[in-house]
Amino acid sequence: MALGDTLIEVTGVAKHFGEGETRVDALRAVDLTVRAGEVIALLGPSGSGKTTLLNVIGCILAPSAGRVVLDGEPVFDGKWLRRDLRRLRLDKIGFIFQSHNLLPFLTAQENVSVVLDLAGWPPDEGRARARELLDYLEVGHRAMVKPALLSGGEAQRVAIARALANRPRIILADEPTAALDGARAGLVMDLMRRLAVEQEACIVTVTHDEKIFDRFDRLIHLRDGHLVSA
Repeated sequence: MALGDTLIEVTGVAKHFGEGETRVDALRAVDLTVRAGEVIALLGPSGSGKTTLLNVIGCILAPSAGRVVLDGEPVFDGKWLRRDLRRLRLDKIGFIFQSHNLLPFLTAQENVSVVLDLAGWPPDEGRARARELLDYLEVGHRAMVKPALLSGGEAQRVAIARALANRPRIILADEPTAALDGARAGLVMDLMRRLAVEQEACIVTVTHDEKIFDRFDRLIHLRDGHLVSA
């Protein structure tokens, strides 16, 4: 597969919590590059630094040291280089979680279009974009249904549509298939791979789900905050 632009460039990133005897080094001098079209997995035991690294890339957690460049823009180099991190996340990053986190009082379509409302899209365009994504992910027929009436696989596809609504090129997923059976997990990962290629995005997934390991381009292992293989 031909890969595109470098979308994530993490250089010398470290993150510690606490000081002195209580200090915990969650990340230690991590270097990682991910390009458009790539789907990669972060693997490792509990406490190895996987979610911490995902949160650093997602601009939720500030590193203690190092440099982060997203989609060609330096965003952290000893300090945040962008004042409005909320806008940065909205423009560049889509998040997918183990629990779909859909708003229970909104329909599937409204759960997707609300992201575009926040981004300042005109309402009609936001609704059209939401329906386009739901159709693309083969849940358009469930657009007017609220989350309680969706199956687990349907809800996760709506959550993927929401993550993609504003066309981010960086998609971060934290255990996105843990609640799904093998068949549904495979379908979700196949959809995500297709999206990465067609939308020139990259996907970084924290997972323990061995049944989807063959869906990734690279398996990246973390242990005690160190990148031990890539």
